[in-house]
Amino acid sequence: MIKKILIANRGEIALRIIRTCHEMGIETVAVYSTADRDSLHVRFADEAVCIGAPASRDSYLRFDRVIAAAEVTGADAIHPGYGFLAENADFSAICEDHNIKFIGPPPETIRLMGDKSLAKITMAEAGVPVVPGSDGEVKNAREGAKVAKKIGFPVMVKACAGGGGRGMRLVWNEEDFETLFHTASSEALAAFGNGGCYIEKFVTGPRHIEIQILGDGKGNVIHFGERECSIQRRHQKLLEESPSPVVDRELRARMGEAAIKGAKAVNYEGAATVEFLVDSKGDFYFMEMNTRIQVEHPVTEEVADCDLVEYQIRVAMGEEVDERDIILDGHAMECRINAEDPFNNFSPCPGTVHTFHPPGGHGVRVDTHVYAGYVIPPYYDSMIAKLIVRARTRDLAIRKMLRALDEFVIEGVKTTIPFHQQLLKNEQFIQGNFDTQFLETFKLEKQEDELS
Repeated sequence: MIKKILIANRGEIALRIIRTCHEMGIETVAVYSTADRDSLHVRFADEAVCIGAPASRDSYLRFDRVIAAAEVTGADAIHPGYGFLAENADFSAICEDHNIKFIGPPPETIRLMGDKSLAKITMAEAGVPVVPGSDGEVKNAREGAKVAKKIGFPVMVKACAGGGGRGMRLVWNEEDFETLFHTASSEALAAFGNGGCYIEKFVTGPRHIEIQILGDGKGNVIHFGERECSIQRRHQKLLEESPSPVVDRELRARMGEAAIKGAKAVNYEGAATVEFLVDSKGDFYFMEMNTRIQVEHPVTEEVADCDLVEYQIRVAMGEEVDERDIILDGHAMECRINAEDPFNNFSPCPGTVHTFHPPGGHGVRVDTHVYAGYVIPPYYDSMIAKLIVRARTRDLAIRKMLRALDEFVIEGVKTTIPFHQQLLKNEQFIQGNFDTQFLETFKLEKQEDELS
């Protein structure tokens, strides 16, 4: 049994994990930087330990301080949330060395799936469809160009490590390949400490659709259907929903089977997301596996009526996954509310929140760590809330989300609420006619209150 969990994260995800722990009768420990001393996750944890200065490298990314906080408080497990140390194989290994349960997969799985080229090879060997491309990392730009010419342009140059759109470049022709390859490699080296890249065929007009899975490390894996994540800007998701407007029962079954097959190939333990690109013909290709809980996990929780964090903890305590059919019902949608100015190239807007009035009502959920008077620090991701709704159908979910957005009052900082309001009224979005490039042509119009 796990009796006390340290949450090695901050903000809304830390608070969300704390809530589940308390419902399970498990004590919690929050860690925080000096910039986060007034965050709600610090207030609602049973104990809280300051682990350093505002910069992530001086606090949330410090292995030694997180482990020390766990030891001094007697925590017997660590939940990493998402981001920071969530997909760090070395940190998972250090937890093992200190007899602290890492709530997630073992180090070797994180390491394998974290190397995108090796992950692709592993999935292909398991029979999961993959995008045509290089057999792992290419040695240099010259070798990469040969692969690109063989599979045909356009191609994507992708970093072997990391994610979030960094270390990625779309190359349309041979003439630009060398320059863009070196740009992607340099960006990957700066962001992840690994400049290795691999080459993939660029799938034109794809949907970004992911399958939520759960494994127990004992050979049992289940999936919870798909999430549509194609509304994204610079490879950063802004709105997610489940089910996808373009996935029918037959495609869902095939994608779910492929995701389970891939997870069983690595004897997966914990929650993960298997991400696919789906083309206009309904063919799908493995993109990557995220070995953690996702930001958008609430949309799956709403349609599957489950608590994925509770499942993570129960698997970590040794419980087996019951390979039963998951009943999916209704439609859920999540808008990421970021402290950004959508009318100024989505530039971050840290500062003091003077008014904070979240929406309510049936089928409305707000995951946030923010309140009136809260100071949004400039050091971290700009997401300050997730607004999730559930309804019987997609049309009703859109209407409910628009109503909830109208009720959501945040004053003192700019937010992405106006962007979501306009997106949800766009006819192409309403009809489900969009792909990952949709926002490149989406025109955001300034309203009168935004002109002043």
